[in-house]
Amino acid sequence: MIRKMSTAQPLKKLVSCVILDLDGTVLNTDGIVSDVLRVYLGKYGKQWDGREIKKIVGKTPLEAASAVVEDYELSCTTSELLSEITPMFSNQWCNIKALPGANRLIKHLSGHRVPMALASNSPRENIETKISYHQGWKESFSVIIGGDEVRLGKPSPEIFLEVAKRLNVDPSSCLVIEDSLPGVTAGKAAGMEVVAVPSIPKQAHLYTLADEVINSLLDLRPEKWGLPPFQDWIKDTLPLEPWHIGGPVVKGFGRGSKVLGIPTANLSTKGYGSLLSEHPSGVYFGWAGLSKRGVFKMVMSIGWNPYFNNTEKTIEPWLLHNFDEDFYGEELRLIIVGYIRPEANFSSLQSLIEKIHHDRKVAEEALDLPLFSKYKDDPYLKSYT
Repeated sequence: MIRKMSTAQPLKKLVSCVILDLDGTVLNTDGIVSDVLRVYLGKYGKQWDGREIKKIVGKTPLEAASAVVEDYELSCTTSELLSEITPMFSNQWCNIKALPGANRLIKHLSGHRVPMALASNSPRENIETKISYHQGWKESFSVIIGGDEVRLGKPSPEIFLEVAKRLNVDPSSCLVIEDSLPGVTAGKAAGMEVVAVPSIPKQAHLYTLADEVINSLLDLRPEKWGLPPFQDWIKDTLPLEPWHIGGPVVKGFGRGSKVLGIPTANLSTKGYGSLLSEHPSGVYFGWAGLSKRGVFKMVMSIGWNPYFNNTEKTIEPWLLHNFDEDFYGEELRLIIVGYIRPEANFSSLQSLIEKIHHDRKVAEEALDLPLFSKYKDDPYLKSYT
């Protein structure tokens, strides 16, 4: 098998240990938070607005509950809200999935004996329960600290300084990986290096304090920090656990063929909101099955397409074949087998087009490898309803 090392990156700073946040960084808890609050607020005749998530991400449970009570003008107290929703959250912890790249990162660092810690504003007992559903996590961390074990939670640096103390390392040798602004603020205040992985879409510009901002854990390059590099990139692609999505082809924004000269076969995202939320925005590749035409190579984007500033997260596959006619309404099945790059903005339409064609070349070459070509025969591609 052909393996290609990731492109050499200039070293930012040598670190000797990694401190991870939990919720929104390695665990996909945002969806469950929204689901629980939607049900709870419904009892008060209120409607949960996902935009409010910005006010509670990275906060302590008490601070988050207080913000909800205040913003929605609830008749209950903060402590009453907490006592009611805590069991609702507890019932969902077994359903929380690891974010893409989390298992890979934890296994990689643990395998190279890089000291790791978990530092979260959540209570310690809750942390222990959440990670118990993820095999190998608890034993991978040398230190685990919850927000109830320090005087002040993030954005205070106290929790990170306590981690460094227990690891017996200098704070400046620690790399913090965080999804929230309070977490990033705390890490920098502790004198540590910080990589931000924003959990809320279109917020990367706010993370100016971070030493690096990445789109997802799939994009982390440990070698930038003097840590062992991943060895799993193959010909500029990262193999993924395959996943599926399908539905009738719908009319998109009309820009694929007209503006870009690239005819995409758009899928409706209706009913797929939770599935798409599990996958970071970016460029992926795999195989596409059309009910009346066969199976074809495919490269696709998931996200908001910054150049066009989409308001919704979309999925736009490009079937790598010249078709003589449109096929709106035809059943399309996709199996996604690998990742190419994060979503990015471009200074010009031409640079965007050039990048898309480069993505096509990468996908076409990768799909010829046995590792990926075997999925062309996946039964899902032909199991039309």
